Amino acid sequence: MAFNNTPYTAIDLFCGAGGLSLGLENAGINVALGIEINPVAATTYQNNLTGNVLVNDIKEITGQDILNYLNIKSGDLFLLAGCPPCQTFSSLQKTDVNNDERNNLIYEYVRLVLDLRPLFIQLENVPGLKRGRGKAIFKDALSQLSEFYETTSAILNCADFGIPQSRKRLVLHGIRKDAFNLLKKSDPSFTVSLPNKTHTEHPSARSGLLPWIPAGPAFNNLPPVDAGAPAPTGYPNHETNRLAPINIQRIQYIQAHGGSRNCLPDNLQLPCHKKRNVGYTGVYGIIDTTIPAPTMTGGCITYSKGRYGHPTQPRAITVREAARLQSFPDTYIFSGTRSQTALQVGNAVPPLLAQASGQYFVSVMKKLHTLPA
Repeated sequence: MAFNNTPYTAIDLFCGAGGLSLGLENAGINVALGIEINPVAATTYQNNLTGNVLVNDIKEITGQDILNYLNIKSGDLFLLAGCPPCQTFSSLQKTDVNNDERNNLIYEYVRLVLDLRPLFIQLENVPGLKRGRGKAIFKDALSQLSEFYETTSAILNCADFGIPQSRKRLVLHGIRKDAFNLLKKSDPSFTVSLPNKTHTEHPSARSGLLPWIPAGPAFNNLPPVDAGAPAPTGYPNHETNRLAPINIQRIQYIQAHGGSRNCLPDNLQLPCHKKRNVGYTGVYGIIDTTIPAPTMTGGCITYSKGRYGHPTQPRAITVREAARLQSFPDTYIFSGTRSQTALQVGNAVPPLLAQASGQYFVSVMKKLHTLPA
C-alpha cells in the first residue's frame, strides 16, 4: 500500500493558542509540534494540547532543526499546516502596511514546506492574501510551491462548517506531486479539493446540508457578568472589558431599540458618527442571536471595536462567549490577561474549520492506502 509507513503526524506553524491543532487532533491527526513566537499563547497551547511547542521566531528555525527535533527525514511528515500572521492584508486594516514585516511570513511557511516536503500542506489566512493587498505575494508563494505540490485554494465562510460565525477565510490544500500522480493515475478525475461544507444559509431537502448555526446558543448556560468584573468561579475566561457609563447607556438603548447604533438619539451618538457616510456601521451594535455572529477579532471584548455587544446584558461579549463563537469547547482554557486571551481567541483558526481540513487529508490518505506503492 502506498505511504503505508507514514503516520498521521502534523506540525502547526504559527500555532498561537492552538485552534488549528485542536481541529486536526479531532480529525485523528497527531500534531506533534507547534511553533509560536508569543510565549503567552504558547502557554495556552501547552495547557490544552498534547504536542510540544517551540517558542521561538520562526525565522530562526530551520527545516533541519525540526527534522532533528522529531527524529524524521524530509518527506516523512504527513501534514505541515499553518496560519502565517497576515493581518496587514485584512479588509479591517486601513493603514498603509506595505513595509510591515509580517507580509513576508508566508515565505517562512513556504521555506519550511520545501525543507520538510510533507505529504500534505494546509494554510489558513485572511481573504486579502488571495484577492486583496496580498495577491501578488500569494501568487509568488504558490509559484514556489508548484514545483513539488498540486494545490487549490478558495475563500470559505466558517458558517458553512457549523461555526456560529460569519467569518471568511482563505484556505489552501496541497498534495505532494508523487502522491497526487498516484491518485491521478488511479482516478483520472481526481483533483485536490477543499473540505465539503456541511451547513448553508438556505438549506433545502435537495442539498442535504444543515442550516447555519446562529449565535444565540453561545450565550446559553453562562451566568450574568458585569463589564470589567473577573470571571465567576467555575467559568474561566467568562470576562469582558469594563464600560464607561455613557457606553452602558448606549448599549441599553440599542438593545431596546433595534440592535445597531443607527437608532441612538442625538445625545447618545458620538460626534464622529453624526457625519454622513461614516464606515464601520456595526460598531456599538449588539450581536443578532438569530444569525451567525460577525467575525471575531482580537478586539472582540471591546464594545467600540465592532458589533460585539451582548444581546441582553449591558456589556461586550466575554472571552468565553467569543471562544464558543469560534467553536472552542468550554474545557479549552486561555492563559494570560483579559486582553491577551481575547487576542488569542480572535487570532485563532476555528477548530471546526481545521477539523474539516484534517478530515479531508485523512480521507485522501485512506485512498492512497488502497493503491500499490
